[in-house]
Amino acid sequence: MNAAVQMNHITKKFGKLYANRDVSLTVERNSIHGIVGENGAGKTTLMKILYGMHPADSGEIVLFGEKVVFHSPKDAIEKRVGMIHQHFTLVPSMTVADNVVLGRPPIRFGVLDKERAWTEVEALCRRCNFQMDLKARVEDLPVGLKQRVEILKALYLGADVLIMDEPTAVLTPQEITGLFETLEKIRNDGTSIILITHKLSEVMDLTDHITVLRAGQVSGNVLTKDTNEVELARMMVGRDVFLQIEKEEQSPGEPVLELEHISCKNAEGVKVLKDVSLTVRRGEIVGIAGVQGNGQTELEDAIAGMDTMYAGSISINGKKVRNTTSPLRRRQLGLGHIPEDRQIAGSAGGASVEDNFLMTLYRQPELGKWGYFSRKTGRELLENQVAQFDIKIPGVKAEGSSLSGGNMQKLIVAREYNLKPQILVAAQPTRGVDIGATEFIHRKLVELRDAGCGVLLISNELSEILSLSDRIMVMYEGKIVGETTSAQADITRLGLWMAGITQEEDKITAAEEKNIAEQPPEQIAENPTDGKGGESA
Repeated sequence: MNAAVQMNHITKKFGKLYANRDVSLTVERNSIHGIVGENGAGKTTLMKILYGMHPADSGEIVLFGEKVVFHSPKDAIEKRVGMIHQHFTLVPSMTVADNVVLGRPPIRFGVLDKERAWTEVEALCRRCNFQMDLKARVEDLPVGLKQRVEILKALYLGADVLIMDEPTAVLTPQEITGLFETLEKIRNDGTSIILITHKLSEVMDLTDHITVLRAGQVSGNVLTKDTNEVELARMMVGRDVFLQIEKEEQSPGEPVLELEHISCKNAEGVKVLKDVSLTVRRGEIVGIAGVQGNGQTELEDAIAGMDTMYAGSISINGKKVRNTTSPLRRRQLGLGHIPEDRQIAGSAGGASVEDNFLMTLYRQPELGKWGYFSRKTGRELLENQVAQFDIKIPGVKAEGSSLSGGNMQKLIVAREYNLKPQILVAAQPTRGVDIGATEFIHRKLVELRDAGCGVLLISNELSEILSLSDRIMVMYEGKIVGETTSAQADITRLGLWMAGITQEEDKITAAEEKNIAEQPPEQIAENPTDGKGGESA
């Protein structure tokens, strides 16, 4: 038997909803097995069953030829199954070495044997070809190195099967390359890896086999070498999906959003925006790329009027706004806003679906006359958009909280689209939606741009930025550190900017840049920035 994992006829229900229905898959020894599917397809639930976090209602798990039953992650770990979650489970104040051995500390005379712990972690680092400061506190590490600590933790506990849930969500391109090299080395050393991801290019680059889930069932089980992204997308959605949005070249018009020297601090008094200046013109999409947590959220909040404690100047559609100018007034000047956090800033869970849709539209002239708002007209518009955007709702009077995250996101996009904004700030517009809805939202953003709207696209998905943007800027530690056009965009250069490595007056030559790009991610993170990025005024 060459299988590391067999999951046979797994079924799991939550109430009346099937998360997994009669799912079977086989993970070969010494392989990387990809699991892809839309949001809600059952990928994470299936892996949580394998890791002992959920019991299956029916079906069986066979691990290296032995039938097993897990009641908790402890049971799975004892059988050498490890899982690295999308959100890390590290102790920030502890060192790298202490985090790695925390689950099974070596004890001598009743206390932690630090010398043995150090020796074991060093040996593990050599096995994985990791160069790390084991004395460093985790809270001081960049995201890529934190992820390496998680990998070390799982391997230290003896994982022969390693589950990784969306491992590249917050990494730079260089960190992703380093991660893939690590996973291939671990696979070649005898560990079987299961990769949950929504990025089809990554699953094609890294895996040996792919299982596709749709609506809780297996819709495809293929060798990676025998498939392609288009076929995978079709299996995920059940129809052809256009992965690349076609858009014609535009000649941008006058500025519709101007930011001059925007700076602000967070609640702890740390400066998170540092003298940011940029312009978005009518009929263009300007993408803001960067690893999450580099000031993008604060930039969004300052533009939308959610944060009033900023310095600098903002103009919307040619009119300057004050710090105290309300979000409503900014909308009246032509601003549309798809918030990063759809639950807190984008919707009201206790309000009806109808009110969630109309909360920014009810002042529109077509929805009423002489100061009166027509519920009938508003409901007709909602029903039209529900059909057009394929939003699944229990009913117009159902609470907003009854919608899935993806359907709420589509409702918000439909609402802002119908505002016919002059400038749209779209922050993570496709977070949490499936590949079919992503395609639809991308088309709507391009439609707005082609109709003369300026779009400021803030996204952690570099592929989304590259696909949609006319101009691209990169944020790092609260600054714009680089700018390019989509035609001239180079993913290596963008990745260096995202890591804070910029170029000025040939201080980094092309050869030096190639050398930097080939360094392990931890070395890139530790190198000082050689120059300052330019700003767009």
